[in-house]
This record gives sequence, C-alpha cells and structure tokens, in this order.
Amino acid sequence: MQRIEFLNYPIGEQRSDLQWGCRIDGTDLRVYAADATRDLWSQEREDEGSAEQERFLLGQHGGLTLSEVGDAVRHFLGDPAPEFADPSTGSTPVLGCSCGVWGCWPLLTIITTTPETVTWSSFRQPFRKEWGELAMGPYVFARPAYEAALAEPTRLATDPLRTPGEVMP
Repeated sequence: MQRIEFLNYPIGEQRSDLQWGCRIDGTDLRVYAADATRDLWSQEREDEGSAEQERFLLGQHGGLTLSEVGDAVRHFLGDPAPEFADPSTGSTPVLGCSCGVWGCWPLLTIITTTPETVTWSSFRQPFRKEWGELAMGPYVFARPAYEAALAEPTRLATDPLRTPGEVMP
C-alpha cells in the first residue's frame, strides 16, 4: 500500500488563499502527472528545451482551493459536491489547473473506498480524451491512515514544487 500526505499551501503569493495538494509516497502528485503526460505532450508541443518543458509539465496542474472543495472528507473519499462530480465516469478531481480555475485543466481519478482501503485509479484528463487512461496508479491507501492524513493536512508556507524567486505559470 501507498502512503498519502495531504497538504495545504498558499496559491502563489496570496498567503490567505490556500489549496489542497498531496504527496504519494513522498512525491507530489503533480510529479506523477508530469511523468504520465510527458510523452503525450511531446506529440502536441514543439520541443522547447528540457528545462522549459519540465517547468511546463510540473506547472500544468495546481491544487484545489479549500473554499472550492468545501467538505474535503467527502470530496477525497469520492463523494464530491455536484459541481466537481463527473457522472459519466464517476471521477473526482484531485488536482486543478495552475491558473486557479480548477475546471480549466483538472486531473480526474476514480476514488473507491472500502472499510479498509481508499484507492485512486483510472486517472484522466477530460480535455484530452484521446489520451485515455493515464499511466498513473492505481494508488491504494490504508483507510485509517488516509483519513488521519486528511483530517490533519500538513500546512506549508509555499507551494512545495516552487523554488524561491520562481514564477509559476
């Protein structure tokens, strides 16, 4: 089983607005998304050079704002508010767009729960249906540890993927 850590950190320089993020086995979920989409993006984008391409890949997603998510326990246990639910696939967004509008470029997953586990599987980008299911997961978490991490997210002073002085897209 994997280990999850939920994070709350500011959006850009605005210290009062926080967003949800997460790490799976110590790695930010956006890194897994970058790895899963690297080859797919290379078919659509001109080669920009490896450093610029990596910034783009890591910056394609942002977290979900606390105010948008509302009831985080329900959301991250696969029962999101209706505006987040994708009834056609049963998916829930776990990342939003780096622009701050979650629905602009969400990362969707199916969250399945049992009394013992929480599983994230079938990751998709709804605006690139031709990509199909992304090569991520499934990630299986022990439910008691998952719920404990969700109840006490780690509060960070800045985006964990941002380096000092860097401007994220």
